[in-house]
Amino acid sequence: MRPLAVADSACLIGLERISRLDLVSAQFTTVLAPPAVLAEFGVPLPWLKPSTPKNTTLVAALRLQVESGESEAIALAAETSGAEIILDDRKARRIAGEMGLAIVGTVGLLLRGKRMGIIPAIAPVLDSLAAAGFFVAAELRLEALRRAGEQAPPRS
Repeated sequence: MRPLAVADSACLIGLERISRLDLVSAQFTTVLAPPAVLAEFGVPLPWLKPSTPKNTTLVAALRLQVESGESEAIALAAETSGAEIILDDRKARRIAGEMGLAIVGTVGLLLRGKRMGIIPAIAPVLDSLAAAGFFVAAELRLEALRRAGEQAPPRS
């Protein structure tokens, strides 16, 4: 179990839709969420701790490039020592990476979840996410299945 994460709403919303938020809570001792993420997600959870980023200048600068939840999550992760940020948006991930933040996405949580024995396979979870309207690029899905040691369907 990792000690600390800052969550953006996309992962939380996707996993909540398929009743698999345990994939987050089982992997982190503490999960912080800034106000915009809590507002977007809208589901109070005992393990999801509200936390407001202090650097409002950074939040404002990030909002010029990404949505409010992502900007607050990136700023909060930047000022929280040892935090990993749970982030799926490609542009937000690029920005967080340029800032030197440790990043994991929903698919990364699935891969860890399989390694930890929380789920036996990622393919059914990916299928459930897709059925619930959560987008995972085809290339990412294939790479995740490969890394998980699961058979990817043949390309047609």
